[in-house]
Amino acid sequence: MGDTENLPNALVVDDEREVADAYALRLRGLCNVETAYDGEAALEMVRDREIDVVLLDRHMPGMSGDDVLDELAAMDFQGRVLMVTAIDPDFDILDMPFDDYLCKPVDREDVRAAVTQQCTILGYATLGEYFSVEAKRQVIAAELPAEQRESHEAYQRRQEQSRRLERRARRLLGEAAKLLDSFDEIARESG
Repeated sequence: MGDTENLPNALVVDDEREVADAYALRLRGLCNVETAYDGEAALEMVRDREIDVVLLDRHMPGMSGDDVLDELAAMDFQGRVLMVTAIDPDFDILDMPFDDYLCKPVDREDVRAAVTQQCTILGYATLGEYFSVEAKRQVIAAELPAEQRESHEAYQRRQEQSRRLERRARRLLGEAAKLLDSFDEIARESG
């Protein structure tokens, strides 16, 4: 099927197993897909893995999709959320922290297009964050000796953050390599 390490990570959350599995199947080849059949399991997966996009049903017993959405916001979830639900939207959705709302049933092409769009948006946001972090790291790397950099905790954290952001940007954006190469061609050291 190809290199799944270079695909975005999606989580489908729906209490109806057949529905969750059907959406997961629709995303095959586009994303690495996990499924959760309740809100608690979904939150556990988000805590344990780097999830890029969550497809979330609103109407679930126990912890509803709205509750999961609130928890994701409280956790400062760094991915995108698509509500995929049979609940007709009302004015209550105006203040809800999701990124797209799809009313069931959603056909294969629409769910794939919506996920692709959200991954692209997240990819560019991640790339912007990477450029900011990496520009500072590159200046320090060019100007300060390795022994100072190796013993500086904040520098080490930024270096790891930079690596994580770069991996995520490459996973989310097909054209990331060209953008990253042009960024790396800029001289940031004193001359």
